[in-house]
Amino acid sequence: MKAESGIPTGPAGGAARAGPAGGMTAVAARPARSSGGIVTASAHADCVSTALDQIAGVLGDPGAIGFLLVFASPVYDPADLAAGLTDRFPGIGHAGGTTAGEIGPEGLDEGSLVVVALPRDGFVVEAALLPDLRSFTVEQGPEIVWPLQSRLARRTAGLAEGATFAMTFLDGMCRREEVVVAALQRCLDNMPLVGGSCGDGLDFRNTWVFHDGRAWNNAGILVLIHTDHPFELIRSEHFEPTDVKLVVTECDGETRTVSEINAEPASLAYAEAVGLDGATLGPLSFASHPVLVRVGGEYYSRSIQKMNEDGSLSFFCAIDTGVVLTAARPVDLVGALGRALGEVDKAVGGIEALIGFDCVLRRLDAQNRQVIRQVNDLYLKHRVVGFNTYGEQYRTMHLNQTFTGVAIGRREAHR
Repeated sequence: MKAESGIPTGPAGGAARAGPAGGMTAVAARPARSSGGIVTASAHADCVSTALDQIAGVLGDPGAIGFLLVFASPVYDPADLAAGLTDRFPGIGHAGGTTAGEIGPEGLDEGSLVVVALPRDGFVVEAALLPDLRSFTVEQGPEIVWPLQSRLARRTAGLAEGATFAMTFLDGMCRREEVVVAALQRCLDNMPLVGGSCGDGLDFRNTWVFHDGRAWNNAGILVLIHTDHPFELIRSEHFEPTDVKLVVTECDGETRTVSEINAEPASLAYAEAVGLDGATLGPLSFASHPVLVRVGGEYYSRSIQKMNEDGSLSFFCAIDTGVVLTAARPVDLVGALGRALGEVDKAVGGIEALIGFDCVLRRLDAQNRQVIRQVNDLYLKHRVVGFNTYGEQYRTMHLNQTFTGVAIGRREAHR
């Protein structure tokens, strides 16, 4: 199995619990049930089969389960896990992927397996594989979306307006998320899309998605969820622009690697702009000091993934020569997140479950600013479950350093 990522665990600043690589005795799965029938569970175990047994014990009657959403630490073998899901839950579809940290029933976690069971009563789900993302083109969008919509429509007597949303799980190392999201949303029309780029701890080597009993690399999953519950998309960020501008003067757009900024070595120019030592740049530096790009009058993060040996910078999002970047300053992460969660809670008449996609750099930034306990409390209060990502999808956009998700409300509150 793969090694631990090194992300600090302990949502409230307490002691970390060892994941599978740590050799600790398995910890029983923990449920968080809702009156709407959605059930979430997490497990820490020494092997895939034990973790799945624990999860199954919490989820209860498999006949009531319509679909599983799966968020798995990279310490679990992806092929074993995907095959185990089919063996343990025969006839039940699943989709998900590997993580850079998990958000389970007890909040922020690491080294765990988190599963969300959507009940047959109230949810109809269809999913499709997005193969070979590195070669994905806009023209492939209709080939995937339209047959998927047709299958869902046959099962729901037509797709009622406002009753279906789309969810994506994408290989976080494919470097094609912008093209994929644009192609999908173009075909989905008004159907809202939200999702996340799968992770590999902080290793940035291989990420995996799960579908139909197999683990796929260089691939994605598109999930369409039709429900009679109210739902609402959410997006939260905690940075604002400064007056400091950085122009990308040399870049390899295919690999998202910037070698020069303002005609200087990229790492040195970036470090000078944000007041850091260029020789010691690392994940915490990039988490605390993202850069922004302006699109359609709004600013979006273009976060840096890592500094390379030659001093160039690799980005999580699309980047190109000539792009003007703006240095960012932080605002209140906890306050911004709390307001966004409170608004979406009211919009759906009380949250049953919120499936969230939270950038791993936000988690690192919250730890660095010592507000991780407050973030975790908000996740628990608003029933957030999901994972830390290498990027977030929101409607037509692929984002960084953002929390996105979909809040599912109580059935009786449906407008």
